Amino acid sequence: MKTGVLMKRELFGREISQNSKNEFFSATDLVKAGNRWRAENELNPISFNDWYNNKTTQDFVRELESQYGIVRISGRGRGVHTWVHPYLFIDLALSINPKLKITVYSWLYDNLIQYRNDSGDSYKKMCGALYNTVSNKSAFHKVITDVASKIKVECNVTDWQEASEKQLKLRDKIHEYVALLSDVLKDIPNVIDVAIKKARQELKGGNA
Repeated sequence: MKTGVLMKRELFGREISQNSKNEFFSATDLVKAGNRWRAENELNPISFNDWYNNKTTQDFVRELESQYGIVRISGRGRGVHTWVHPYLFIDLALSINPKLKITVYSWLYDNLIQYRNDSGDSYKKMCGALYNTVSNKSAFHKVITDVASKIKVECNVTDWQEASEKQLKLRDKIHEYVALLSDVLKDIPNVIDVAIKKARQELKGGNA
């Protein structure tokens, strides 16, 4: 069994812990470091609970949970961390300082590529391709939530944990086509529509 090791990353000039076993980041470290940075820049502190319970964040959490399962692990007691999925970590970091944008994504991207290698390769490729297409990087999580929701509807799935092999194949094909088409078509709604059509055609053996 793989043993978790706490690795240290630097953000906002402070050390942020990452668990090597599940690749979750410490939201506790991030909020502390981020609020020190905000204080130094004469900004009001951010509350983890306010951010997490925000409707937009909760919508994002539900979508991540449908893809990956547990995305938050809360500890209890003094000195204990609250751990969050890397995508949530990105969203929280951008809430602390929206100007980070590309810096935060590029800093984390290599680690995200390694996350869930056994089940999420096509989803991660799609996210990377769409990120390069989106002009407003701070709104990236909203774009991904909307895209993932549309794919779920097209695959007729309410919970990916209960999806059939056929539904999962269709989802993966759509992800692959979105990644391929996003550089060419640019317009995301058009990318999704074409990707869905091409994925369905491929799985039907080329028939419309």
